[in-house]
Amino acid sequence: MNRKHRYVKHSTDQSGPSGWPRIAPPKPKNDAGRDLPAAITTGVILGAVVIAAVWVGPMAWYPLVAIAVAGGMWEVLTRLREAGYQQPRTLLIILGQIMVWSSAAYKTAGVVGAFAFTVLFLMFWRLFDHGRHQTPTNYLRDTAVGVFVLAWIPLFGSFAAMVSLIDEGSVSGSAFIVAFMCCVVASDVGGYAAGVMFGAHPMAPAVSPKKSWEGFAGSMIFGIIAGVAVVTLLIKGPWWMGILLGAALVMCATMGDLVESQFKRELGIKDMSQILPGHGGIMDRLDGMLPAACATYILLSASALMNPF
Repeated sequence: MNRKHRYVKHSTDQSGPSGWPRIAPPKPKNDAGRDLPAAITTGVILGAVVIAAVWVGPMAWYPLVAIAVAGGMWEVLTRLREAGYQQPRTLLIILGQIMVWSSAAYKTAGVVGAFAFTVLFLMFWRLFDHGRHQTPTNYLRDTAVGVFVLAWIPLFGSFAAMVSLIDEGSVSGSAFIVAFMCCVVASDVGGYAAGVMFGAHPMAPAVSPKKSWEGFAGSMIFGIIAGVAVVTLLIKGPWWMGILLGAALVMCATMGDLVESQFKRELGIKDMSQILPGHGGIMDRLDGMLPAACATYILLSASALMNPF
């Protein structure tokens, strides 16, 4: 009886049904830091919207990017107003839309020209927004912040939109959008999984305590793998360009995350808004994608030029 009891206890606590020792699954080192069911649901919906835009092509991709840019600017400018910065929210959003849509017609030349125009307009408008007889207050601070917002969101967003216009040889613009999104998703998944499971060494604890070197390594590995896959299979470019694409995208996305973290830290806020359940605000999703889009556009354009087909 005692022998049977000891056997049952041993088989229940230390071994599986086949008699082999039980192996406990690894436990995450860090909390996920978000409402996963809500985040997954929101992610699926956003993914479906992006897939639909990719399927349609530039005719749908440009409006999607333009809406995202307008929403991101509204969030950022609203938070700045609440913190005491004097920013012409409606004016800047309109100027941002001019930048995005100028790129549709004139590509990089349109973006550069529109950005120069919007900066000049903002500088002159801010100089006389209280009239000719009243000295402007905090002119340098508020003008610099306005230029920062114009570069951070609509300028970078224009490059994300122009990814759909890359069309070299037999490769369509939709393939380049897919390549960009695959690398972004792979980077996010790799960084999130590695950070939650193994994150122990903060990259920049003074800026973002939760961002770890382990998470960065996961992003880099997944991003490079995705980069090589999409460049060789979708774009028919050289494999080493995929390595450059994945590494550059991860670097830019990581720095974009840190920039937004410092932005929110200085304003004393956690999320830009709560418009996306489980994710926060629009800019909480675009923070890394926007600067990564610049690197993606440059490198995918170069890869397309190397396409022998």
